Amino acid sequence: MAVFSSERLLAYSPPRKSPSRTHWPVAVPLRFISLPLHGRRRLVVISAYRSPSSSLLEESSDEVAAGEPQAFRPKPQKPAAISDGFIKGLAKSPEMEALAYDYYRKARAQPEYQPDRQTLRVLIRYLLKCRQWDSISALSEDFRALGVFPDAAACATLVGGCIGARKFKLAEALLRAFQDKPTVAAAAFGAAMRGYNKLHMYSSTLGVHEQMRAAGVPPDPGCWCSAMDAHRKLGNTDQVFALFLEMGPSYHSARIYSILCDSLGRSGRAFESLRYFREMIQRGISPDSSSYASLISSFAGIREAEIAEDLFQEARQKQLINDPAVFLKLVLMYVETGALDKTLEVVRAMKELKIGVSDCVFCAVINGHARKGGLRAAVRAYEELISLGCEPGQVSYASAINVYSRLGLLAMAEALFQEMLDKGFDRCVVAYATMVSVYGRSGRVREATRLLARMKEKGCEPNVWVYNSLIDMHGRATNLRQVEKLWKEMRRRRVAPDKVSYTSIIGAYSKAKEFKECVRLYEEFRMTGEKVDRAIAGIMVGVFSRSGRIDELVKLLQDVKAEGLPLDERLYASAMNALRDAGLQTQVRWLQESFPFPAAKS
Repeated sequence: MAVFSSERLLAYSPPRKSPSRTHWPVAVPLRFISLPLHGRRRLVVISAYRSPSSSLLEESSDEVAAGEPQAFRPKPQKPAAISDGFIKGLAKSPEMEALAYDYYRKARAQPEYQPDRQTLRVLIRYLLKCRQWDSISALSEDFRALGVFPDAAACATLVGGCIGARKFKLAEALLRAFQDKPTVAAAAFGAAMRGYNKLHMYSSTLGVHEQMRAAGVPPDPGCWCSAMDAHRKLGNTDQVFALFLEMGPSYHSARIYSILCDSLGRSGRAFESLRYFREMIQRGISPDSSSYASLISSFAGIREAEIAEDLFQEARQKQLINDPAVFLKLVLMYVETGALDKTLEVVRAMKELKIGVSDCVFCAVINGHARKGGLRAAVRAYEELISLGCEPGQVSYASAINVYSRLGLLAMAEALFQEMLDKGFDRCVVAYATMVSVYGRSGRVREATRLLARMKEKGCEPNVWVYNSLIDMHGRATNLRQVEKLWKEMRRRRVAPDKVSYTSIIGAYSKAKEFKECVRLYEEFRMTGEKVDRAIAGIMVGVFSRSGRIDELVKLLQDVKAEGLPLDERLYASAMNALRDAGLQTQVRWLQESFPFPAAKS
């Protein structure tokens, strides 16, 4: 027996003899043993018995060199088929997942290859994770071509992943591929509807529902639920009710009833909503917290306090009340009905249930007391909330500061504002505007200016209320230079002046007897389309009277009369004297008839 490597075989092979030389033929059996080496070459072991002058040494490769006798060529081996087990084995390793799909494509070229569902599942998982949408599209074409589909869960994952990534055309193509497979169609369509609802694309959800019906795919409970929810979000209460009746009692679940009750409640049909809620309980279906929240909010919205309270107590006993929005609805209901003391009872209930009192609830209680019970009642409510351990937020601080400032308790307002800043609420425009107004009314120009600078430093843009307070403050001090500077700054920052802004700046120039500028600003104000109110009319009557602009005065008085605004006696006298001095007796009589002041007539 002789062993040769193919490399040494090439190096030491003797030159081929002339074919004319004759050898005695010897029939011998040959055995080929092929051992793998590095690369594509192999070590070939040839065992034979024949003439000493003859040896058989071959280069082992995929093909035997041309010219070698056919009898000595080894039989080529067929490449091993790629199996599903091999692909799934690769997919188990994160480092080899990419190879799993590559080998799937190679296996796809095998004539009799047909992947199983588990293989498709691992491929779908990998392609979605890597967001390889072209490969997913190619894989979906294989579903139809091979007649093999993933299981229902994998189909739902695939469709939902495409919609979540906003690959809507790909999702539509997948639905068309799945709609003829009863075992997976409902799951795929349900995933599509849930995906569109998550993106708030409710019309698309309903489109998928119609496609599902047209294809004859029977919907499962999840599909019914998604379609009802989409109609509810779009305000189609009648459609929600129609689907509820269409699906039949066997599909009615707590979630289905919750959607129906919420839709009816939002459309003002609270009592009908309550009837179906009671029907659900009678059928032995346990309600969830969302059902109670919807019902309580519905009855609170229509000011049915007694029913809302009963539902609240029922939910509280069942420990199914945990939505802070429900407590806010109750507070607003009690404010509107004038039951201010019960707003504090709602807060106490929140503390007992260990539900945090939100800034919205805190603020609603303060503002409700201020609106319905007066400013003093609002102060008492604020102090009561603090005693209950409630923490005010930015909006609550702003409301409380406003209450104290309107009561003239400037020291309290300032202390509360400083407390607010210390807690990190230093970007509230409303609180800044209130404090600027406080400083302005008390003549503390330096503090107001410093506060404006602090606003800008914190990146908090001053609004029109802040500028109005500053213009009014400097206008009363006849500081026209600062007034003009603030007015230009407003325009530069694109803060649109309102009626109060024009009233303050016209009043400032009127006080400084700059009547020409007053008229210019008044004409600018009229070009905005705003109607004249009593304050600006009073200023302009004085401006026109003292500047001798009789035509403008008459026109203004006619506008005041047309809009039903009253004139106080001082302005009436000013207008009357201006008309008499101009000798306009007809206008004098018209003024006397339009604005009768007996004392002025005499």
